[in-house]
Amino acid sequence: MIAQGSGVDQQNIGLKKVGGFCRIPGVKVIAIANQKGGVGKTSTAVNLAAALAARGKDVLLIDVDSQANASSALGFSVAGEQSLYQALIGNCRLEDLIISANRRHLSLVPSHMDLSGVEVELTQGGEHTSCMQRALAGLRENSAFDYVFLDTPPSLGVLMTASLCASDEVLTPMQCEFLSLEGLSKILFVIEQIRDSGIQPSIIHEGILMTMYNNTNLANQVIDQVQENLPDKIYETVIPRSVRVAEAPSFGRTVLEHDPEGTAAWAYKNAAKEFLRRHR
Repeated sequence: MIAQGSGVDQQNIGLKKVGGFCRIPGVKVIAIANQKGGVGKTSTAVNLAAALAARGKDVLLIDVDSQANASSALGFSVAGEQSLYQALIGNCRLEDLIISANRRHLSLVPSHMDLSGVEVELTQGGEHTSCMQRALAGLRENSAFDYVFLDTPPSLGVLMTASLCASDEVLTPMQCEFLSLEGLSKILFVIEQIRDSGIQPSIIHEGILMTMYNNTNLANQVIDQVQENLPDKIYETVIPRSVRVAEAPSFGRTVLEHDPEGTAAWAYKNAAKEFLRRHR
């Protein structure tokens, strides 16, 4: 059974009851989130966004991680001054930071290492739970995008919490290992706390995408356990373990571009189809 809570409480993530915000019909903000690192979170954010864009959906990927892996995976240097940091501290509009990802229907708000310092500034100002909501407000009112994906950092810190507080949905990539069950429990618990606190009462856990799958008893047992406990959340599509996924970012490509006929590329294409079915 998947344990609930796992040591995360409302005080630890700094939640307090504040007014929620209205969801704008047609604009869906989705956090790709798992507090456990190394589960294929950024790979999922980049490749799922690219797969949806390839199907004609207008997608914006916002890199919320100071490591800027999503930015570099799409071939963008992390040395520039233009990053999400400026929007989070209120120095500019988030819309002014959007750049073309050089793929049709796909856009990007890049990250930069300076984002690591924003957590201290936001915590001191007491605005860390609402900063992403404010940054996304203009985009929600005047958006040409079908989906906005937030590639969150692998921790339950300020940036992760702010991203969840600003999201309509959360999609959790989960490695096919038993230790990943604990990370899933923590994310589910935090989502519940955000909903109950009133910060974002309409947030839902959209689903779980199993990643790094290899056909072993262990991997199948983990999938079976998630299926047993959360049958309506787990995607039918599983993402196989593939060296092509790991090496694609070094070329600034998605796996759909790097190995278009490979098993991982087809898996992400199928995940995109399933994602769209789930959002009808």
